[in-house]
Amino acid sequence: MKSSEDKTENLKKEKLSKKNKAQKIHAGRDGQVNAIVSLHKEFFGVEPLVVATAPCRFHLMGERSWFFGGKTISMGIDKFVSVSVSRRNDDNLYFHSAESGETKHISLSALRFRKEDKWANSIKAVVHGLVSEKLFDLSDGVLGFDFCVASDFPQFAGMGVTTALKICAAAALNDVLELDCSDSEIFSIIDKGNTEFLKEGKNGVVENHFAENITAMFSKKNSVVFTDHSDKVLSQSSFSTVDFDFPGKSILLVDTKVPRFTVWDESSIMKAEYKSLLSSIKVKKSVFGGWGYDSDSEVNSALGSVFGVDNKHLLGIVKEHKFVLDAYDAMVKKDFVAFVKAVNSSHSVMSELYDMSCPEIDWILRRLVEINPNSDGKHTPVCCGRVTGKGMSRHLYAILDDSHVPEFEERLSDYTKIFGFKTSCHKIESADGVQITKVGK
Repeated sequence: MKSSEDKTENLKKEKLSKKNKAQKIHAGRDGQVNAIVSLHKEFFGVEPLVVATAPCRFHLMGERSWFFGGKTISMGIDKFVSVSVSRRNDDNLYFHSAESGETKHISLSALRFRKEDKWANSIKAVVHGLVSEKLFDLSDGVLGFDFCVASDFPQFAGMGVTTALKICAAAALNDVLELDCSDSEIFSIIDKGNTEFLKEGKNGVVENHFAENITAMFSKKNSVVFTDHSDKVLSQSSFSTVDFDFPGKSILLVDTKVPRFTVWDESSIMKAEYKSLLSSIKVKKSVFGGWGYDSDSEVNSALGSVFGVDNKHLLGIVKEHKFVLDAYDAMVKKDFVAFVKAVNSSHSVMSELYDMSCPEIDWILRRLVEINPNSDGKHTPVCCGRVTGKGMSRHLYAILDDSHVPEFEERLSDYTKIFGFKTSCHKIESADGVQITKVGK
């Protein structure tokens, strides 16, 4: 049985967690930093040395085609993940979550993956990456750390929360340990943690975090990040930012609350033979990234050797690449009509060819297009939207005139009445990448 002292301590921690939630809601970046500093000091008894904050993100387009060297357009958003760090006088690692009130701990000398540690495994993976990269040695007297974690989204909601958590942990430890790691070294630390500690890629499961890491680190306010996957090595040519300059528009991120289920395994088309096939129909063009796919007739001829559903999915990859380039060109030219057409066309590909949408998401996006007075899309479309996220996502985004937001929200109410799922809808803006705030000494 638990002692009365244990019960009192648990009640104290539960109260503390609830207090922190109240401080953090809609607090923004600075507010979240202040809240996590307060929580860290109250929970661990000392101020953190640093707090790292990184933005969550969503992919506008292209997140499916990375294996084939495609391009991804992503946006870091004003929903943040924060990690605070202080040092200990023993070799223990303690992790406290502001959202759940959970506390996990393990010793540095016994560092290992434990399923029950859930979100804390992401930070442990970063620590493993630091050791694996020989950036510090456990025999050199490196002591332990206390971590607090806060997030504007639930920690397994997607939207780049887990990636932002790892970027924050790596950036914070880099500062605390005075390692002076380069950006490439930060990426390598995280990659080692993913593959060696979290065992990603085991049993043929294919993972890619390149665009996610780049967005969490390098996104800029009023911009999107354009990632080139043709060579997944961080360099000046592997990504760029482009202005997202469409005044008077709102960006809404919607969780449809549709239960996630597996429609098909994307790794089934991630084969060397298919990659070689699509490479054979690439041609150099004067577009960003230097290439596009050949003519429709050449594409159809090449894909004629692929049978069944793989043919349709690969055709979706080819078409998606074109619409990503169209969207990029539209943002450069500040042509919102062309951008809308590219986004809506991309969703059609995701739904009809790539089988990565669902009737509920399609229903909402049809209602979005109906807000457009020229709903056939042939004149001046004013609204666009698309399914977003890796895996079998249940999220979508909508970009529309500020004045049309109330009407769209009414459509979401109709959705709840028809399908029974109550959505969550966030109005978002773009945000800068990871930042470090120094606190204690």
